[in-house]
Amino acid sequence: MKKPLALLLCSAMVVGALVGCGSKEAETKAAETTAETAGETGESKEAADGEKTWLIATDTVFKPFEYTDENGDFVGIDVDILQAISEDQGFKYELSSLGFDAAAMAVQAGQADGIIAGATIKQERIDAGWMFSDGYYNATQTFAVAKGSDIKSFEDLSGKNVAVKQGTAGKDFADSLKDEYGFTVTVFEDSPSMYQDVITGNSVACVEDTPIMAANIKEGGLELEIPEGMESEGAPYGFAIMDEKNQELLDMFNAGLKNIQENGKYDEIIAKYLGE
Repeated sequence: MKKPLALLLCSAMVVGALVGCGSKEAETKAAETTAETAGETGESKEAADGEKTWLIATDTVFKPFEYTDENGDFVGIDVDILQAISEDQGFKYELSSLGFDAAAMAVQAGQADGIIAGATIKQERIDAGWMFSDGYYNATQTFAVAKGSDIKSFEDLSGKNVAVKQGTAGKDFADSLKDEYGFTVTVFEDSPSMYQDVITGNSVACVEDTPIMAANIKEGGLELEIPEGMESEGAPYGFAIMDEKNQELLDMFNAGLKNIQENGKYDEIIAKYLGE
């Protein structure tokens, strides 16, 4: 993978006890410096030449949108889209892998300028102060069950438990159905824990964005399967800021997204990870 214009950082920022993904020694040292600076100032770093370096937060494991590959590099659709847009628009950034909730907290606290983490554009977040870009990927959410499960429809969930991930559109989808179909939910902080709860039989199903669920089942060899007809209508992912002072970053993201969609780079990135 090509390195972004600024260092790609997988670090823990100063937002509670946060754990990032693995990184090389030099990047880790730089990440610690970035986190300290962000925590103290709440502003983007200024390079020696006066050029701004935007601080952007992301999730840790949301394959194929952001994850660590077999070489220890942090990769994914979101990672590559951000890199392509920064190259198109000529801005520098540092990417910190924090986990979804921690990434959102970092932006809300002014310790990061924006978030790209497979964040569904929805009114609840807009009302809470998220300022979204144009949508860059339309994703549905789907239920997944253990291989060989007799769960084939929403009706089969009655009286049973479903695993969901905190703060996600998948949780919202499950919550919208649980009263109608009579099931309960258990909330997890990360996707691997949610998957494992189904594999071990504690829950009969879990809910995840469809491309992430499909990629993890295929590449991770998970003992899960996706029943037909148990998905949502879908909604777009968006890059987001939470402070109007970062409007310039949002505008550059939108302009760059439009350009990479028009010149074919966007399609190359999607095909690289999803074969679409």
